[in-house]
Amino acid sequence: MLPLHLQPESHVPLYVQLRDQLRALVNTGELRSGDRIPASRELAGQLGVHRTTVANAYAELESEGLIRGHVGRGTFICGAAVKQFSPPPRSNGNGGPMPWEALFADERAEEGLSRLMPEVPPGAIAFTAARPSEEFFPVEEFRRCTNEVLRREGRRILQLGSTDGYEPLKRALIDLLGGEGLNIRAEQLLITDGCQQSIDLMCKAFLRPGDSVALENPGYPGAIAILAGARVRTLGVSVETDRARTGHLGLDVNALETVFLQNRVKFLLVTPDFHNPTGTALPVAERRRVLELAAHFQVPVIEDAIYARLRLRGNPIPSLKRLDGSGNVIHIDSFSKIAFPGLRVGWCIGPESAIERLRLVKQTTDLHTDQLSQAALAEFIRRGYLSKHLAKMKKVYRSRLEAMEEALEKHMPEPTTWTRPDGGMTLWVTLPAGFDAGELAMHARERGILFVPGRTFFVQNPQPNTLRLGFGGVEEKDIARGVLTLCELLKSELRKRQRGVRDEFRARVALI
Repeated sequence: MLPLHLQPESHVPLYVQLRDQLRALVNTGELRSGDRIPASRELAGQLGVHRTTVANAYAELESEGLIRGHVGRGTFICGAAVKQFSPPPRSNGNGGPMPWEALFADERAEEGLSRLMPEVPPGAIAFTAARPSEEFFPVEEFRRCTNEVLRREGRRILQLGSTDGYEPLKRALIDLLGGEGLNIRAEQLLITDGCQQSIDLMCKAFLRPGDSVALENPGYPGAIAILAGARVRTLGVSVETDRARTGHLGLDVNALETVFLQNRVKFLLVTPDFHNPTGTALPVAERRRVLELAAHFQVPVIEDAIYARLRLRGNPIPSLKRLDGSGNVIHIDSFSKIAFPGLRVGWCIGPESAIERLRLVKQTTDLHTDQLSQAALAEFIRRGYLSKHLAKMKKVYRSRLEAMEEALEKHMPEPTTWTRPDGGMTLWVTLPAGFDAGELAMHARERGILFVPGRTFFVQNPQPNTLRLGFGGVEEKDIARGVLTLCELLKSELRKRQRGVRDEFRARVALI
């Protein structure tokens, strides 16, 4: 039996763990060219996992050329692959290939991020993205802004700039935030390369290996990857997705209190508005309670507000930063969801001492965020283009959300459930108990439908029967067609399961 040990509680998908462990067995020489490995059904039985888990791992290894299946004979390690993956020989003094893989310091958990951005085959309908629809980018307006700032101050913005940000952009953001009820000073604001960098800077500035950070479970894989790379201990706090069943929505504040009581938590990372992946929004009463718990246990809060401006229906809810009376919240945001993800411009808002510390860390990381992007965005805001573009996109996303909800209501079989977001770009589907969304994703891809299985988003205790559907980048007609295809596939799988139960019952009756 192969020395394989999978960890179901890990945020790393089981098939990825299996793939990497088999690859490692080749690297160490425990598996050699021509060695036969167990059939997927056999290995699944040995490991106590679904056969699809093994099939997914084998499919990736075969695409790499590491293994090859032969009908009627089995699956074998390939000779060429062993040569490729085996450690290079020791140098004989004449040099040789550098063993880069042996120098890697850690696993940066990038697999979850890559699963959010898969290659989309031509003609496929992809519900995988949670990002703006590029078909509506106001390219001409942005070109005018870029041309204007280059004409007006091109030499200055193409020179090195201030680490804390381009001053006109900071002023524009202060005005924008002030209009939303969040009054801040320039010293409380740091321009970053987006929320991803903001989280990374906070890890470098405030966290040491072994520190504990509480975050939503499921949550954003990008944040999970950064924390894993920093060797931080992540403590998942469950997210309630069915208000009718639990009476709550969003982060489970009771569970959060338990985590605070049982652990010394250094930070809490939370997305209270249209949480990715579930789309839930934390009600104001729960927001106040989160702040009370954070103040009581002296746990700073990182509020990821990247989707907050994408409220598509209902009344806005004050941010944690607006409700914060103790200076416990660092608020991070970005232009990535409301304008152009490719520019990589975001910001942090927090107490002056914390922002100064983050500024020093950013200075040693990348000196400053790209100044041309900052200047063009400042001009984009000044001319009123941002507010006009955002208003337009909210109408587009509301129409697409309604199209998805209508299709789900019409076609999705019981007892499947899904969240009812009032904004953002995604909703969360819970399949009947016992279903594996990873297996469903494989069958759906064969029919040209792509989505992200829920396992990708969990820090711990993954729920295999969950999945995320992104609606922001899909036209209404494709949403209707894609959801119909997905629902027909799910109904087919349900019928197979029911037939299997009946056949098993009949077989047992026959034995009586």
